[in-house]
Amino acid sequence: MPLDESHLDAIRAIGVERCYATGDMVVRPGDPMIEFMLVEDGDVILLDSQTGGQSTPGSLKAGQYLGEIAFLNGGVWSMGMRAAVDTRVVVVPREDMLALMARVPELSDRIVTVFAGRRRRIFENDESALTLIGADQSRDLRRLESFAARNRIAVKRLELGSDEACRLLGEAECALDIPTALFAGKQLTDITPRAVARLLGLDMPLTGEGLFDVAIVGGGPAGIAAAVYAGAEGLRGIVIENEVIGGQAGSSSRIENYMGFPTGISGGDLAWRGEIQAMRLGTRFVMPRSVTGIARGPDETWDLTLDDGETIQTKTVVVATGVQYRRLPIARLEDFEGAGVYYAATDMEARFCRDRHVAIVGGGNSAGQAAMFLARVTAHVHVLIRKDNLHETMSAYLSSRLEHEPAITIHPYTEVAALDGETTLDSCRLRDTRDGTERHIDLGGLFVMIGAAPNTGWLEGVIDLNDKGFVLTGPAVGAATPFGTSAPGIFGVGDVRLGSVKRVASGVGEGSVVISDVWNYVNKTLQP
Repeated sequence: MPLDESHLDAIRAIGVERCYATGDMVVRPGDPMIEFMLVEDGDVILLDSQTGGQSTPGSLKAGQYLGEIAFLNGGVWSMGMRAAVDTRVVVVPREDMLALMARVPELSDRIVTVFAGRRRRIFENDESALTLIGADQSRDLRRLESFAARNRIAVKRLELGSDEACRLLGEAECALDIPTALFAGKQLTDITPRAVARLLGLDMPLTGEGLFDVAIVGGGPAGIAAAVYAGAEGLRGIVIENEVIGGQAGSSSRIENYMGFPTGISGGDLAWRGEIQAMRLGTRFVMPRSVTGIARGPDETWDLTLDDGETIQTKTVVVATGVQYRRLPIARLEDFEGAGVYYAATDMEARFCRDRHVAIVGGGNSAGQAAMFLARVTAHVHVLIRKDNLHETMSAYLSSRLEHEPAITIHPYTEVAALDGETTLDSCRLRDTRDGTERHIDLGGLFVMIGAAPNTGWLEGVIDLNDKGFVLTGPAVGAATPFGTSAPGIFGVGDVRLGSVKRVASGVGEGSVVISDVWNYVNKTLQP
């Protein structure tokens, strides 16, 4: 999508020229995205991080610009780029470019559209400097791949023992028979999601960031919606998410009852679009980070302590931490988490279970959507529920589909009694809750989607919660607004709020509306 001449002139007016000779590296994988680069003259090619050669047939020429969507959040370059001929570019500091985009919406529209398209292409084509070799044989690499996939982080997957894998491992001086993660050809010694997120610029240090208008804790539908509207209202906002943008909704393979998408949309795509929208409007995202404590700060502000000891100061807090699936109280559950036991049903988990029988524990909409998705790629899906049918817990359209799908069997009054396998899950025992009888079933995967435990331990003693940990809001605590809590400046939205409707659309609505309360608090209550 080309820029108008007026857009190019506006970029030139705030930038400086820089020249690269033929063969010079323009950016390297892992470099911070601190500049916007417009090609004035020359030719810039994208590099394959594995071979060092040109990755795609095309190149960036005069009038085009470097970058992808990570630029909005201050990420890093995931792939290297080199000048194919003598090249001249205009360089604009990131903050100045973001300010220009905010002043010129049409310019912003075009750049964001191109950036988002590039990220999608990189993600779908597995073009990345992050390479996972032998992920199927390593639970830690599986977890990293799941984290990357659900957060739209591109990775290149190679089978252990393949020619390309052996070449890369040899060049990195790694053992050829051990699952390994590489970044730009170098072995990663710490392959936790947190470490890789920091490497890729998703988890940025926050010390010295100054005062935020609003800190949104939780990146599910309610949190993302709040992030969008916070940016739209000119509030300085930040979203802190401990696992994946999109929350539980992000793990849904298909949402069919969200207005505006008559053929459905995956939870991951819906969350991704919202995240881009929020970043474009100026809201920042950091993850995977957790808030472990909260205390009153000076001048009626709030201090949030994060899991690594860092603190941020904010005028208001929107609690959108949602709920998490409860873990089954059975032996060896932890042994198989990420190796047969899963809490999300995406393409990645489906790949591990292809052509095998799988079981889903749960009778809610998330379980139903997972069952329909997995029925397309697995040998058979067993849905385990403690009640006699799905009608009380699942939307009618969805329960009807499950009941008429030949690849799905619903097991009423059934629970998991035991898990079996060596390093990965291969079977389990099911128990009939009426008479205690048990039966054995071979499984390639067990998907746990039960219960709703609120993520509010960090709020105890600060705001009022009910006996199950859900946030009390509105008249229940004498708050002036429906989403206000017992503490001024703290608001609760989405599934974590007592009395909320557990639907994606409801969470989006609450996250959108609460920002009017935040704006009023920041601009009226806290004004001198």
